[in-house]
Amino acid sequence: MSKDSFTWTIGGEAGFGINISGLIFSKTLTRSGFHIFDYIEYPSLIRGGHNVYHVHVGQEEVFSQEKGIDILVALNQETFELHKKSLKRNSFVIYDSNQFRIDKKETEKKKINVIEVPLATLIKKVGGIKLMENNIALGASLALLGLDLKKLFLVIEGVFKGKGEKIVNENQKAAQVGYDFVRETLGDRCHPELDSGSIDKGILRSKLQPQNDKNREGKLVLTGNEAIVLGCVFGGCQFFAAYPMTPASSILHTLAGLAEKVGMIVKHAEDEISVINMAIGAAFAGVRSAVATSGGGFSLMQESVSLAGMTETGIVIIECQRPAPATGMPTWTDQGDLQFILRSGHGDFPKIVLAPGDQEEAFYLTAEAFNLADIYQCPVFIISDKYLSESHKSINATRYTLHATRYKIDRGKIIDNKKQKTNNSYRRYKITDDGISPWILPGTPGYFYQANSYEHLEDGHTTESAEERVKQVDKRARKMKTFIKNHLPKPKVYGDKNADITFVGWGSTKMPVLQAMKRCNNETIKQCNYLHLNYLWPFPKESVTKVLKQAKRVLLLEGNPTSQLGQLIRQETGIEIKNKFLKDDGRPFYPEEILTRIKNL
Repeated sequence: MSKDSFTWTIGGEAGFGINISGLIFSKTLTRSGFHIFDYIEYPSLIRGGHNVYHVHVGQEEVFSQEKGIDILVALNQETFELHKKSLKRNSFVIYDSNQFRIDKKETEKKKINVIEVPLATLIKKVGGIKLMENNIALGASLALLGLDLKKLFLVIEGVFKGKGEKIVNENQKAAQVGYDFVRETLGDRCHPELDSGSIDKGILRSKLQPQNDKNREGKLVLTGNEAIVLGCVFGGCQFFAAYPMTPASSILHTLAGLAEKVGMIVKHAEDEISVINMAIGAAFAGVRSAVATSGGGFSLMQESVSLAGMTETGIVIIECQRPAPATGMPTWTDQGDLQFILRSGHGDFPKIVLAPGDQEEAFYLTAEAFNLADIYQCPVFIISDKYLSESHKSINATRYTLHATRYKIDRGKIIDNKKQKTNNSYRRYKITDDGISPWILPGTPGYFYQANSYEHLEDGHTTESAEERVKQVDKRARKMKTFIKNHLPKPKVYGDKNADITFVGWGSTKMPVLQAMKRCNNETIKQCNYLHLNYLWPFPKESVTKVLKQAKRVLLLEGNPTSQLGQLIRQETGIEIKNKFLKDDGRPFYPEEILTRIKNL
């Protein structure tokens, strides 16, 4: 086990509560004063196949999952077979020897500690059902770690309270019996290196200590999608439409549960074409609107994306990536839609593309997207992926509160009819120096204009005049020059600016890179820094050029096979990054992989 963190993993057959058990563990460790990051893998099956939930626990902030496993809860033999190579030396395996056997030869070499917990027998003892065996394993894990079972009880109560007191009590009893069993048997089964295996110390107590801070109870455990939901709420979104598509579906489900409380209309439409057309209609009427989908659903939206560009209607589009083409691998991760989104919709028109790198960025960039959509009157994209969308991270709620208190809704050049008068000569698409024309809410007394999908004059009437066409194209293009001047921040560089190796990445790549950088400052790996791009279009050309020209050696990391960010950097700066670490297997980057790659530079 590392001095500052460890990894707990639970695996079993899909449909048997693996994911909810992992989330309960994540929340329990967070409430116990630790930091967590968890990562979920599951097939696109309702029942069957292998589910696994990794929880990386740290004394200080952890940014991603890691490959090595310290504690493996194997609910079936497949879990052990798939993950035994990832078990660290002196790690632990919790399993039911009555359900399958583990060959001692496979565990003795790494001195793996096998903890036999009769899950099936113990669940009968408390009168529970098979699905509750997971809670026995959770109780056993807390006993092994020497942690307070009361924290687990509180989390179980919060998760299952909607199912009634009986279900809550049964799950708590299951956790208690697993906890008691390990407390009674641990002394004979712990490895000698664990300081006599005292249950009061446990392996966690002997290696790490929880943070004793006042904000312990103020931590949240959020996925990227949940952070996006909060961003929609704080950003003033009033209309949201979607058709369920993994990994974006939970945004729809979560917002639907909040809709009445926050005053939002949430619409589950019949398909993605209806989704975006509804949202454009709502935005045209003056309502802040958003949609969410993945690559396949976004493909159906293309004509309407162009419609928003022509009518200069501000709308937020959330695109959660997964491996493609076609259905691809629906429950895995990817970064293959960047160029698709940059060039989405037919023709040239302004768009803004943001790619949050973690849960905190997902929150405040989503909120900011609604301001940008109103100010620049164009589509604004939030690009996520399965890895960020569905992984949990413990965060300090005060940081979110700070973003929320600083956030001010800016509706841009909206006309207030109480302050201005008109002689019915309103020009919706007025030629302006900054490219942004004043806009109104439909029904504003004394103001009217025509809006459709055709090229138009300043007042909205259709035109095929070459001269007027050029005027409108140039006007729309000037919006992006104004954005670069007023709203485009410099990309952040994490780490020492004079580092020997500079990582370059976008979106969720940030998380494993920062985790890898925690290991960079040792004798075998040189100092590293990271150029993180979350404002991708318009592209921060000058800032990126400056960083790359000053960098000694550069490694570009992307979750796609063609280096789509690398193409964008070369297009905008003329710089080609030769050293690339590209993945297209549906799995995220692991810090260990990154460290191995830079050793070979």
